[in-house]
Amino acid sequence: MRWLAAVAFFCCSAALALLPDTPASALPAEARDTLARIKAGGPFLYARDGVVFRNREGLLPQRQRGYYREYTVRTPGARDRGARRIVGGRCGHSGCMEYFYTDDHYRSFKRIIE
Repeated sequence: MRWLAAVAFFCCSAALALLPDTPASALPAEARDTLARIKAGGPFLYARDGVVFRNREGLLPQRQRGYYREYTVRTPGARDRGARRIVGGRCGHSGCMEYFYTDDHYRSFKRIIE
């Protein structure tokens, strides 16, 4: 069983290593606002904020279903939710343990460093 844990750790570490990092301070103002709302437990601007993100694209490290939650980052001028999201991992009442940002609707991610 230890070998299985080692393989899982290696795969997840490799996936994280492929993601570029971005400091939270470098995010657009709307993304920083969304991040603050996540940490505060809301209020959220969109009904779908906080739903399970299933990672179908496989770009984030593989985790059990329910680990990731997605939150909309407001896009000025957009008539819908737009393409920008923050995906949080291992979320609870006071935020998440890790955060990822996408500005192209899940085609790419950056790990948010605080």
